[in-house]
Amino acid sequence: MLDQIAKYTAKLISDQSSSAGKIAFAAQDDIMISSGEPSLASLSEAVLSRLNCLALTAASPAVPFADYLIKRSAIHEHEIVPRDTETRTFLHDIPMVRKIELESDPAEIIATLLGNRKGIVVEGIGIIAAGALTVEQAYINWSSVFHSTYIKYLEDLLELGFMLPGEQEAFNHFRHNLLPPLSSEGLEFRQGPFADKDIILKEIARTGAYTVQRRLVDSFFGNISYSTGDLIYISQTASSLDELPGCIDPVPFENSSTVGITASSELVAHRAIFESTGCRAILHGHPRFAVVMSMLCAEKKTCPVTDCWKDCTNVRLLGDAPVVAGEIGAGGIAKNVPPVIGKSGSAIVYGHGVFSIGRSDFREAFQGLVDVENWCRSEYFRQLDNKISS
Repeated sequence: MLDQIAKYTAKLISDQSSSAGKIAFAAQDDIMISSGEPSLASLSEAVLSRLNCLALTAASPAVPFADYLIKRSAIHEHEIVPRDTETRTFLHDIPMVRKIELESDPAEIIATLLGNRKGIVVEGIGIIAAGALTVEQAYINWSSVFHSTYIKYLEDLLELGFMLPGEQEAFNHFRHNLLPPLSSEGLEFRQGPFADKDIILKEIARTGAYTVQRRLVDSFFGNISYSTGDLIYISQTASSLDELPGCIDPVPFENSSTVGITASSELVAHRAIFESTGCRAILHGHPRFAVVMSMLCAEKKTCPVTDCWKDCTNVRLLGDAPVVAGEIGAGGIAKNVPPVIGKSGSAIVYGHGVFSIGRSDFREAFQGLVDVENWCRSEYFRQLDNKISS
């Protein structure tokens, strides 16, 4: 158990989602164990002792966006409701707790909320998330809340501007010091096409690791695949893109067997993209600025569609990348992405992320993901600067 705590503490630091000295884990095995910053570890133990689950993560995010969401909210509001796909699918809403609410029994208050949700935001403390059966689940849920609150803050900021003392200065520090340039520079990709199974598996694993390293995906989301024409090699559902060896399924292209049962939930979409474009490689990530920009629509106030994420039939462009609606799995993504992705090589799904293709290998697919996110990042800051100066 302690080795798992050490592993996921290190991942929170390498993800740059939290900082060393601001992280704690607690876990229940035969005995209660904890590790990390002493006050957070103590709180984690007290909360976990009140829950029917195995593990807990409490950590302060590396950026103050979650805390700002609480401070920017009305006093009668008790949850954060981001519009991204991960929140809608896995979190539903994110309870928030203000400092003033913790004066009586913090552990009891936090435990009560975590009894109904996977993660919460606590003012002045950070994000606290539970794992029902494993330490890994606590890490995944923490990362999911981090991703969703990050997206929600960026979206709110573009709509409402700065509202708090010192907020603009803190955001400028994030923008200029904590948001490194995004590129594929220094990464090595083997030139395709590939027919050898071992080469395919190595290239998938290597590209998946690059996607995490360059922070083009959070938590365990995202997927990747390669087609030989007869087989689709695709990452398994719930697999981490930086831990893919042993987690890649070979699935018959024509879907003639059930061996794809553990494959990514996006298998149907990947197969349809291969069929419509003739490409060999597909990479799907959740770069944050692309997710934010996909949810901004000039027609929102006059459009009769309410569930934009699944019912919108309009195809917008962000740079050269088309934006489409669609449910995950075998839903709208498998229908809406394949017809539009071929021209530019990339497509954005509303509130969800980016699909990018490579004609013969993963170099083109990875670069496509980078290019879309860089365009969206640039456009986000252009719009924000215009709002501030107006």
